[in-house]
Amino acid sequence: MGGDHGCRVAVHGAKSALQSDTKITALYLVGNEAEVKPALAAAGLRDARVHVVHASEVLTMEDKPVTGLRKKKDCSILRAVDLVKEGKADAVISPGNTGGIVAASTIRLRTLEGVDRPAIACIIPTEHTPFVLIDGGANPESKPVHLLHQAIMGGIYAREVLGQKRPRIGILSNGTEDIKGNDLVREANKLCRAAEMSGVDYLGFIEGHDLFTGHVDVVVTDGFVGNIVLKTIESMASGFKRMLKSGFTKNVLRQAGAALAQGVFRDMKSRMDPEEHGGAPLLGLNGNVIKVHGSAREKVFANAIRQSATAVAHHLNQHIQREVAAANARLVVLA
Repeated sequence: MGGDHGCRVAVHGAKSALQSDTKITALYLVGNEAEVKPALAAAGLRDARVHVVHASEVLTMEDKPVTGLRKKKDCSILRAVDLVKEGKADAVISPGNTGGIVAASTIRLRTLEGVDRPAIACIIPTEHTPFVLIDGGANPESKPVHLLHQAIMGGIYAREVLGQKRPRIGILSNGTEDIKGNDLVREANKLCRAAEMSGVDYLGFIEGHDLFTGHVDVVVTDGFVGNIVLKTIESMASGFKRMLKSGFTKNVLRQAGAALAQGVFRDMKSRMDPEEHGGAPLLGLNGNVIKVHGSAREKVFANAIRQSATAVAHHLNQHIQREVAAANARLVVLA
C-alpha cells in the first residue's frame, strides 16, 4: 500500500509471478481490502493461492519510521512482517517507507544468530553481470565487523540468487593499497582477510572506477557511503538518458542516426534494466525481506516475488547463518 501507484501495480505483478511460478503455494496481499479487492477484480486475478489480509493503516513516506510504527499498529508493513514471524509466509515485499521496513523487520524478525545488523543489498546492472552493493542505506554508522558480515551475506546472495559461482568481493575505498581508506575500511579489510571467507575471492580494496568494469561482484561499504553511491548511479543513468534523447533530436540527421541505432539502444536498455531483479533484499534477518522502489511498476513486483522465491528455495538464510558463524569463530580463535 505504500508505493506511488497504489495497490493496482502490486496486484498485476502478483498475477504475473503466479502465472510463471507454480511452486508458490500462497501469496498474501496485505492492505486495505476496500482497495485490494477491486484491484483483484480489475486484474482478473482469481488464483486460489491469493489471500487478502486486511490492514486499516499505511505507513507513509512522511511518517518517521519508529514513531509511525508505534502509532499505526495496524499498518500494512507490520501485518506483512508478522506473517513471516508467525511462519505463515517465507518472505515480505514492500514498496513503502524504507526506514519503516528496516525498523519493522528488525524489531519483529530479529537478526540471524551471529549477525549484528541487517544490510540492504542493491543489485546494480552493468554491461557484463550485475554486482551487489551492500549496504545501500540500512546502517549509516557501521563497525568493521558489520562490513565483514555484509561481505559474507553479499557473497552468498551473489552465489545463490544471482548465480555467480565464485563471487569476487571488494571493500570500497579511495585506493587499492591496504594503507588507504579510513579506520573503518582498514579494520574491516583485516577482518575479511582473517575470516577466510569460503567460496569467494576476496579482492581487498576496490575503487569507484572498478564498479562497472566487470572486475567485482560484491561491493562492500557502510550504509552512508553506499546510499550516496546508489543515488549517484541512479542520477547519472537518468542524466545520461536525457542527454542522449536531447542529442539525438536536435536535427533530422541525428534523428536518422538514432533510428539506425535503435537496436543498440534496445539492447542497452535490456541489459541495464534495474527492474529485472525486482528489488533490494534486506539480508541478515530471520526471514526474507525485499524493498522495492516506491515508484515500482508491475514488472518490478513480479520479479521481486520471483527473487524471493529463489532465495527461499536456495535456503539463503541458512547459508548466511552458517558462514557468519564460521567467520565469527575464526576471529575468536585469532583474537
